[in-house]
Amino acid sequence: MLTATAILIDGLIEASYLFLVALGLTLIFGVMKILNVAHGSFYAFGAYASATAIGWWFANGLPEFGSFAVMFGIAIGMGILFGLLLEVGLLKRMYGRDEVIIVLVTFASFLMLEDVIIWIWGGDPYFAFEPYSILGDIQFGTLFYSNYDLALIGLAVALAAATWLILNRTARGRLLLAVIHDTEMAAAFGVNVKRYFTVTFIVGATLGCLGGAVMAPKISVAPGIGVEVIVLAFAIVVIGGMGSIWGAIIGALVVGIARAASVHLFPEVELFVIYAVMTLVLIFRPEGLFMRQKARKI
Repeated sequence: MLTATAILIDGLIEASYLFLVALGLTLIFGVMKILNVAHGSFYAFGAYASATAIGWWFANGLPEFGSFAVMFGIAIGMGILFGLLLEVGLLKRMYGRDEVIIVLVTFASFLMLEDVIIWIWGGDPYFAFEPYSILGDIQFGTLFYSNYDLALIGLAVALAAATWLILNRTARGRLLLAVIHDTEMAAAFGVNVKRYFTVTFIVGATLGCLGGAVMAPKISVAPGIGVEVIVLAFAIVVIGGMGSIWGAIIGALVVGIARAASVHLFPEVELFVIYAVMTLVLIFRPEGLFMRQKARKI
């Protein structure tokens, strides 16, 4: 029972931050039909910028809880910056071209951004543990967990609920759903599709940066973190279904709990288990657990 509880809680914590990253990735794909490999760099930049800002914040003796506002501010600022740079400055020139070319463009952007990270921050790891420790701990039986970790679960739930409400209960959200369902038809009815592309990419980039920003207090921020997270985010999106919000939720839960179970029970297969789950899903559901409905054109 104790092991099962630990697996469940650890899995939910793991799923929470992965959902933040995967949600941005699946939004961009659902609206723009772009498999954005550069999304991993958004996560890395969010983590590095957050760690740097938090270090400066505490070095100057500023109020402890203000560091949380710094993390969110960094994520929003970096998301807007990279969203505009990549979508307006680069991807907008690629619309209408073969999807493989666009994937290669985002992959090239990822490689360049990884070099930019090393150029700015170097190869040494950064640590920003202060926000993680100031919230204290909570006990479940003999298990102790940081309140920061549980707050990440709450943040993921809040973002999932907010995304559902915006898409299904607002006029703008329903127009976005129309763009997702059939871009050409939405444009024919007067929807400014290009504007929705830009806004969606900025929101997706912000979610990627947010995932990195909130993880900075938990990890050693070092080169390569973007590569690790983009692989896991792709696995989540593939398991759940490309472009599906529900798919991102379920995929994150599957990956998070599978990794937690492997760590507790079979640590030697931690890396293998994600690909095994993804393979099983693709065998029986080639388009993911929540296949996005496609418009039938006649």
